[in-house]
Amino acid sequence: MNIQTATQKYEAWLAQQVPLIQEDLELKHTLMAQDVFSFLRATFYRWVQRWPEVCPDTAYAPKVLAVGDLHVNNFSTWRDAEGRLAWGINDFDDAYPMPYTIDLVRLATSAVLAIKAANLAIEPGHACQTILEGYVHQIDTGGQPFVFAERHRRLREMARSRLAQTENFWHKLDALPPLTDEVPGDIRTTLCQALPEPDLPFKVVHRTSGLGSLGRQRFTAIAEWRGGQIAREMKPLVASAYGWERETGSPVKNYYAAVVAQAVRIPDPFLRVNDGWLVRRIAPDCCRIELGDLPEQRNDEKLLHAMGAETANIHLGNAQAIDVLRADFKRRPPKWLRQAATAMARDTQSDFEAWRKLSKTHK
Repeated sequence: MNIQTATQKYEAWLAQQVPLIQEDLELKHTLMAQDVFSFLRATFYRWVQRWPEVCPDTAYAPKVLAVGDLHVNNFSTWRDAEGRLAWGINDFDDAYPMPYTIDLVRLATSAVLAIKAANLAIEPGHACQTILEGYVHQIDTGGQPFVFAERHRRLREMARSRLAQTENFWHKLDALPPLTDEVPGDIRTTLCQALPEPDLPFKVVHRTSGLGSLGRQRFTAIAEWRGGQIAREMKPLVASAYGWERETGSPVKNYYAAVVAQAVRIPDPFLRVNDGWLVRRIAPDCCRIELGDLPEQRNDEKLLHAMGAETANIHLGNAQAIDVLRADFKRRPPKWLRQAATAMARDTQSDFEAWRKLSKTHK
């Protein structure tokens, strides 16, 4: 199956679960042809097809409730119930019981591609080793959430540069026109309930964000509250692309709530799963941090080590599997992650070039 057929089949399957916005799908297809890193982010459905073929040894490993669609731009900050700034993985749309290696290989592959694009200043082999060291250390020590209070000074400094963009964040949201179509009553009610006061006036806009979920509906409520702006967002949750590929003919459930609940993690008090929808607060201190948002002068080794450790925080929720998991990664050769990431980066590049050629043909 080539990339065009895989995309058509996946999107047809997706359309059976939720309404899709054709304009956003076309934008997604355009961004997929922009660069190989964007292509990787947008095509987890293709990864689950290619990974077992390209890296059969890493695809055979103990299963945990894993992230799946993991990459170096899938991290964010949020505020906990104490108002502290927390940091960790941002998106669990494709969470599913999978070999634990899928998260490590995909994270490392995204780092290799980011290095190639000059978005990370570190040697690829060292990047893979750093991710693995962070992961193994966190598994061995039982895990710890990332809270930017007394600890993690360097990560905190990186995040603060992103928080300095407050005005730009709200300017982009304010520039979005209100939805012209009537917002369904249950959506409006849920957004209203997510706001801090009843009967607070708000407008609803459609925001595009990320790449993997482009094409799905998003309802974003923007309001003024006690001297400043606030926002809440709803998006529909769908079954994981891993389940689409592996569980043909069987119902595939969404594991977003389960993976967040069991991970070693500081809860986001505003995040909840409500009848198939994800409801959350969005703000400059509660959104995805792209590599391009971080200062040029930063410690990429520390950043990748933390990303590996945070991946372990998610897997540590599978307490019954940890001993088996430890035994598995101890049996693997020293450079297994680098070899797998290099192979998957090469395969992703090949798919990207095929997609880009196809896109040019259709123009």
